[in-house]
Order: sequence, then structure tokens, then C-alpha cells
Amino acid sequence: MKGIDIIQSKIVGVNQYDQLNELVSNWRFLKKKVVFTNGCFDLVHLGHIDYLVKASDLGDLLIIGLNTDNSVQRLKGPSRPINSQNARAMLLASMFFVSKVVLFDADTPLKLIEMIKPNVLVKGSDYKPEMIVGHDVVKSNHGEVVTIDFLPGFSTTGILEKIRQQE
Repeated sequence: MKGIDIIQSKIVGVNQYDQLNELVSNWRFLKKKVVFTNGCFDLVHLGHIDYLVKASDLGDLLIIGLNTDNSVQRLKGPSRPINSQNARAMLLASMFFVSKVVLFDADTPLKLIEMIKPNVLVKGSDYKPEMIVGHDVVKSNHGEVVTIDFLPGFSTTGILEKIRQQE
């Protein structure tokens, strides 16, 4: 298989959840520890890489729930996303420590979390664990909810503001 095929095989579209469900069932059977996180990942920067590496270190497999373009627009406004869902998915899937990138069109990944039932649910430390969408699902399945501190000085909003100032 060629590199581009390997990357594309790690991406699960919004209409491909049956394939993901089967794969996750196999991982559970093999006693793999599944980590789940989500986000827009619009302009991937060092802060994202640091966060995702730390998340992947919490288990055997990392699944990233990725907001579709429509979902990002509803959450961030009409000027976002900067990069298309395909570009964002390909970039994330190209990372060796990412097992799957799953697109979702809802405002939250709750349905994905209910389906995947990850062993570990991860978000940034700007969230309190009990405020993280899906925390109750993960806890009721004997999983853990973990928050990770952001790398100071790196944010998509900060990058966009810097670009605007240079115009």
C-alpha cells in the first residue's frame, strides 16, 4: 500500500461508522486501550502536536473525532474553518501515533463516544473533567477522563490574530 493510501485508510467519514464499530470491537477483544479526543484542529500547530502526543501516550490507540466543516462553522463562525475537513483529516491521519480520524457533523462528539466507549477520554485542561462531553459515558464503562495542559503560547486564535496584525 502506498503512503497516501495508508493515510486515507485511517480516515472514517460520517457515513462509515459501521466500519469503525467493527474495528473498535476487534480492538476491545484484543484488550487494546483506546484513547479518544476531539476538536476542529483547523490550523495544526506545535500545541496540537504536544497535546496529541500526550493523549496517545495514555493508551494503545488514539482516535481523533474531527468536526466537519459545517460543524466548525456552527461553533467558530462563518470565517472558519481555514482548512477543509479533508485537509485537516489528512494532516492528522498522517501522524504515526494517530490510529483513526473520525469525522462528525454534530456540535459535540457524544454519539461517537457512546459508540466507541473509549478507555480514556481526553480534552484540554481548560475543561473540568465533569464538564467534558461524554465523561459520564466513559466513567460508566470504567474508563477515565484526563485533561492535558496546553503548551503555552500556541493557539489557533493566537495564530489568526498574528496574521491579521501583519496584514
